[in-house]
Amino acid sequence: MRGPLGAVIGSYPSSDGTTEIGGIIKHNRKCRDVAFLVIFIAFWVAMIVNSSFGFNQGNPLRLTYGLDYKGNLCGDKHAHPGLRKLELKYWLNPNQVYQSGVKDSQFKLSNARSICLWDCPIPSEDSLNWVCDYPEGDIRISMRDWINRNYDYYEFLTPEMRNTSLQLQGPCYPVIFPSVNVYWSCQFIARASNTSLRHWQQMGGVNINEDIVIDKSIHRSINSRSSVLKRYMADIGKSWPVLIVCGGFLPLFLSVIWLLMIRHFVAAMPWITVALFNILIITVTMFYYLKAGWIGNDAISPIIGEHDPYINVSGRELNHLRAVAILMTSVMVVSILTSIAIVRRILMATSVLKVAAKVIGEVQALIIFPVIPYAILAIFYMFWISAALHLFSSGQVVKNNCNTNCCAYDLVAKKVNCDGCCGYSIHYTPHIAIAIFFHLLGGYWATQFFIACSSTVIAGSVASYYWARGEMSPEIPFLPVFASMKRLIRYSLGSVALGSLVVSFVESIRFILESIRRKLKVSGTTSDGWFGRMGNHTSHGCLRCVEWTIKSVNRNAYIMIAITGKSFFKASEIATELIMNNILRIGKVNVIGDVILFLGKLCVSLSSAVFGFLMLDTHKYRAAHNKISSPLLPVLICWALGYVVATLFFAVVEMSIDTIILSFCQDSEEHQGTAQYAPPLLMETLGEQNEMQRLTQ
Repeated sequence: MRGPLGAVIGSYPSSDGTTEIGGIIKHNRKCRDVAFLVIFIAFWVAMIVNSSFGFNQGNPLRLTYGLDYKGNLCGDKHAHPGLRKLELKYWLNPNQVYQSGVKDSQFKLSNARSICLWDCPIPSEDSLNWVCDYPEGDIRISMRDWINRNYDYYEFLTPEMRNTSLQLQGPCYPVIFPSVNVYWSCQFIARASNTSLRHWQQMGGVNINEDIVIDKSIHRSINSRSSVLKRYMADIGKSWPVLIVCGGFLPLFLSVIWLLMIRHFVAAMPWITVALFNILIITVTMFYYLKAGWIGNDAISPIIGEHDPYINVSGRELNHLRAVAILMTSVMVVSILTSIAIVRRILMATSVLKVAAKVIGEVQALIIFPVIPYAILAIFYMFWISAALHLFSSGQVVKNNCNTNCCAYDLVAKKVNCDGCCGYSIHYTPHIAIAIFFHLLGGYWATQFFIACSSTVIAGSVASYYWARGEMSPEIPFLPVFASMKRLIRYSLGSVALGSLVVSFVESIRFILESIRRKLKVSGTTSDGWFGRMGNHTSHGCLRCVEWTIKSVNRNAYIMIAITGKSFFKASEIATELIMNNILRIGKVNVIGDVILFLGKLCVSLSSAVFGFLMLDTHKYRAAHNKISSPLLPVLICWALGYVVATLFFAVVEMSIDTIILSFCQDSEEHQGTAQYAPPLLMETLGEQNEMQRLTQ
């Protein structure tokens, strides 16, 4: 049996009846769970080393632009020749493109001869246009002149070069098919120009295949899973101003406003929160419908720049948006029905929120304190996201191994070369995947750690307030928040590191199992019967329940760490025992309060998502270099960042309620059902004896 906490953490009556000063939450403490603090520090060092690898080897431009036949990155001004502003990848030989799309063909599109251009060539209406290789050797024109001539120096070719060009071996190639800029690659439209084709045949050119395969080959490459993933990551880099505004400053402002409204308009806030949540989730769902093309004519398009309106090219991103729109519709319906169901219990939430409002009014530094972990997390996320972009692009540019016949004229060697016709690709080794997973785990652990630190500081401040009977007595430091921070840094960082590690570990296991489940579902190895589906959904639900339980236990453990200074597992044991002994007291009152706070966090994060949609819908992100492939991932990150920021600030209310209720239950348990340390303001908020009796029954 544990000893009474009143005698441990507050001033308590001595045997002679006088009040003895025990030092508010300053009993004999010592450093706890030091080994896990060392592990956390070592993990940070490993994250820095891991990130330095990404910064050294990665280039985020690889996520957007392709490689030419020399292995140069399009748009790279340091390449040879210089490719500054030449950002579009264009395949020169249409027959190679066709061959790569034929079923069972050994020729791959990555080995087709490609160069980097300023814009996509189009066939001429009265003659034959040419696109020639980079000017080298005897072709003595500059890159600027080559661009100004629309990449055409056919008139300067020797008879030998013209003959090889008619054999589709370069250095010049005919423009037979129109092309359009699709995600910085010129996708052929399988609609050959009759005029250009007639001129080509009159000049004695070899046969050029005309088939829809030439369209599908490039389209299939552009819409491969790896290409889509790269574009999603590139969208993050392009939309960084949106992430800063909608994922940083906006949720900070909205969270502070929400706390101030809780302080001054506590009775109305549950109703406002529920109504605003329903409006916002409907708004976000409608935005997804707009971008999916189901409402209006504002669907996302993979084509960059002006183009023929009759050309219709679809990307995999559109299918993803439509899937999310369907998911959001389901979430919207469930959310609205749930909010209707809890209307009758909102009055109970009001009485619970009054407790937090009283505490915030007395310990006003609690409103300002979350700015400190917010600033730390903001700096961390800027470093972490930048490192993630470099890690995702940290593959090596290597030459492909191919046994195909793809001869091309070499301007430097002055002959047709059939040996070095293989193209280049970015090769990702298995250790890069491990580095990315390690980076994701580190980001999640760090986020949980800073949130846990913030929660522990708030719990220590509120506990000081409670066990001093709500009076700012001389025994409470002038700034209880900073005193709680001092105790955390000095004694309990190891315990917080352990608690955040437990959450991160459980979440990582759930993520791995979820990935395995999806792969089994895709491969068709899972049972399609009702028993298999039931087992699948049951396992998924169990993992969710375990995750929620761990997070709930952790939150109460942080409260007991702040109060008692015990180690993480000991504090979890004390908190769990206290909750189980008072489950009827805590459950009825606290659950509905947690629901309202959860809806409040969603209001802030959904507001971030709405403003993210609005910013990404401007011309800056719909055209030219900053065009994003889809608003899906930037909006999702704005939502996630908004939720993290809201969690930091809403923890003031959340932890205040939990700490007050746990302290009240412990106080009642130690004093035969009558709380001795409950401050007068708390007694007044709970409705004196009648409300108190309702809580304890």
